[in-house]
Amino acid sequence: MKAPIDFYFDFSSPYGYLASEKIDELAARYGRTVNWHPVLLGAIFKVTNAVPLVQLPVKGQYYVRDFARSARFLGVPFRLPDPFPVATQNAARAFLWLQDRDPAQAREFAHACFRAYFVDNVNISEPEQVLAVAERLGIDRAALAAARAAPRLKERFRALNEAAIARGVCGSP
Repeated sequence: MKAPIDFYFDFSSPYGYLASEKIDELAARYGRTVNWHPVLLGAIFKVTNAVPLVQLPVKGQYYVRDFARSARFLGVPFRLPDPFPVATQNAARAFLWLQDRDPAQAREFAHACFRAYFVDNVNISEPEQVLAVAERLGIDRAALAAARAAPRLKERFRALNEAAIARGVCGSP
């Protein structure tokens, strides 16, 4: 069996969103599976001395156009949300909690979060919005709220982020 593809993503990354819509289908075409790994670009940027693409002088406006152009090319609905970018640790922790219980449901949740942000302009930096996305999928809101805020999950996510950086992850995807 072929090795799985490690897909590192941040819920605030337009390119992460676009790739999330195609990665599983592309992997299956080549007999591969995908391991989904949430990361925080903010933590990565601190280590790499980077900034969000839209904040780059001159290039920022190019990227704004490229996000939309890439979405059209891929046939994926897209709108640049406001605010952009946002903190995504709540969505990422929720994803990790779900991934431990049901990887398929975690992916469904990831798609729903990405679409809420990049299609419906829902501010997923707000914990209540993340919980609402999960609840629409039939996920126990109270259990997720408690788990997402637990120190153990926060520490685990921090450690996973550090491991991703150590592996050379420098963006999303």
